[in-house]
This record gives sequence, structure tokens and C-alpha cells, in this order.
Amino acid sequence: MPSLFTSRTLLLSLAAITLAAVVGLVIGQYSSHNKQTAPAIREAGIIALPSSRELPALQLVSTTGEPVNTQHLADKWHLVFFGYTFCPDICPTTLAELRQLNKLLPEEVKDQLQIVMVSVDPHRDSSEQLHAYLQYFDPTFVGFTGELQDIQTLSNTLSIPFIPGDTSKPRYTVDHSGNLAIISPDGRQYGFIRAPLDVKKLAEQLPNIITP
Repeated sequence: MPSLFTSRTLLLSLAAITLAAVVGLVIGQYSSHNKQTAPAIREAGIIALPSSRELPALQLVSTTGEPVNTQHLADKWHLVFFGYTFCPDICPTTLAELRQLNKLLPEEVKDQLQIVMVSVDPHRDSSEQLHAYLQYFDPTFVGFTGELQDIQTLSNTLSIPFIPGDTSKPRYTVDHSGNLAIISPDGRQYGFIRAPLDVKKLAEQLPNIITP
């Protein structure tokens, strides 16, 4: 039988291939849809879906302690990142980049944008733990946690899958992506931002989407 490590590696590879195929299809469709703005947007790592995608109706918990219905992520643009507070590498790097991005964006853009981290490790990430972690990076960042099955449903819908950790181990890790989902003010998925993040180019191009 294959080892647990081999199985997890295979699953993660399949998830990456699936996401790459989705992004490749989107690039082709978006390029033909808007040839004038697509090159600069793509160079910033932003991939807009040809048609927006509805989010599932799931109940999560915010770092404010309040319940959140994922279909009600409206009124603002949201950048959604899937990570966890015990992450050794991807999460602190991505959150530091998002903090830098937040500083570079014009005030009128920041007022219309909310950065959200959804925990892929709800076994350890209570709303209090997640709140304290995000406060270190930027007090404006918000976190969501909840039932693992609901979080996986959301991540799969947004085409940013992850592989849950083995909670029977004391120092388990979670295999996940550094990609971000873009949710528009109508509460639907607008597209993706591919990792690794190019903070400078994102700061230049996000205003063209948020305040066109």
C-alpha cells in the first residue's frame, strides 16, 4: 500500500492540476473577452472568470464571534485566502504580502475591500486564535472558521482545494494553496489571484477592477 505521505502528495498534485486546468480555461476565455485590459490584469496574477460564480450557503464563524453566511459576502470586494495559524510558511508569507498590498492601495480602494482568511484547520483555529493571529499582520483582516466539511465545500467551490491535516498527530500540517479568491460586492466569485503574489502589480491593477 502507498504511504500516507505518497497519498497526500498525489492528492495535492491532482488538486493542483485541476486548478491549473480551470485557470488555463479562464485565461483563454477572458483574453478573448477583453483583449485591451487582459494583459496587464493577467501579469498581476488576476484571473477573472468569464461569468461570476455563486457561493454555497454555508454558516461559518467570524473572528468577531458573529455567524457568517457565505452567500452574504456582499457590499464590498473580498479577497479570500485559505490558511491556518500553525502554518510554517505559506500563510505568514501571504499575509505579510497582503499587509504590504493594503498599505499600497489608495484609501478609496481599501474602503471597498476586505481581506479574509478562512481557516483550513478548524480543529485548532478557534475564532479567538484566528483573531489574535491576524491582528499581528493587520487589524483590518478578518478570519472565518467553522466545520471542516463546510470549509472544504467553500474551498472546492472557489477552486482552491486543500487537504485536511491528520489531527491524530501532535504537529500536523495542512496542504493548501496560496491562491486567493476574489468575491465581488454582489456576493459572487469574480475570479482568482494566483500565487506567488506580485504586490506591486496587484496594487496597480486592483483599483482598475474595484473602482473602474
